[in-house]
Amino acid sequence: MTTPDVLRADRDAPATTPSDPPPTAPPDGPLFGPVASSEWTKLRSVPSTAWSLLATVGITAALGALLSWAYVHRYPRIAVRDRLTFDPTLHSLRGLFLAQLAIGVLGVLVMSAEYATGLIRTTLAAVPQRRTLYAAKITVFGTVALVVGEAASFAGFLIGQAILASRDIGVGLGDPGVLRAVLGAGLYLALVGLLGLGLGAILRRTAGAITTFMALVLVLPVLAQALPSPWDDDVSKYLPASAGVAMFAVRPDSSLLRPGAGLLVLLGWVAATLLLGGWLLQRRDA
Repeated sequence: MTTPDVLRADRDAPATTPSDPPPTAPPDGPLFGPVASSEWTKLRSVPSTAWSLLATVGITAALGALLSWAYVHRYPRIAVRDRLTFDPTLHSLRGLFLAQLAIGVLGVLVMSAEYATGLIRTTLAAVPQRRTLYAAKITVFGTVALVVGEAASFAGFLIGQAILASRDIGVGLGDPGVLRAVLGAGLYLALVGLLGLGLGAILRRTAGAITTFMALVLVLPVLAQALPSPWDDDVSKYLPASAGVAMFAVRPDSSLLRPGAGLLVLLGWVAATLLLGGWLLQRRDA
């Protein structure tokens, strides 16, 4: 067959279709589950995570025990009026005020560490759906923080009450308001951790975010107390730390909000921080 005959035969031959179906178009992006699994892998593979979480539990339990022992040791010299206003639950949970720094700093690092190392570019290339990524970080870290926070809260409470029981001034979980306070203390630690995560998303720099976090939970309450009365109480009760104390206090205190109101105020702080962080994550380049 001559060359023109071959070309004519190829032109007249019917078109063939491949036996395999064409590949389907890739999905718009990874689902929430795989992204959350990836965030969990990143969170647990960093050594600072384990140390921060252990410090949260250890500090809460150790300080609760130390402060309870100190109160028992000084008990014969404490005035009757102070004994009547003593809140055993709150006293055994005061270790949270130092433990909150450990979990808050960890929350900052969940976001800021990726910016510091440049890993955020790789993460966003793999998960361009930034809202999904941000929601996965919040969900994974928030769940871990809540579990650890509740463990720290119950450890501090149980150890502290065992020590206070030597003077018959301890309370049990079945007493009015006690279980609510212990659960509220663990929830407070989780919310403080999420507050740190939101600040990390807003500022993207570890040092700046940690400084801002400490200013919110440590410095602002001190500055508020320097205001003239009654502004000092009116302002301080709406700060994150004071709102948290209201969540795990049992005895009424005029300088604090009610437990439910304290929870709502703290939720407002955390929600505002996380929403602003998410909005900036959407608008800014990596």
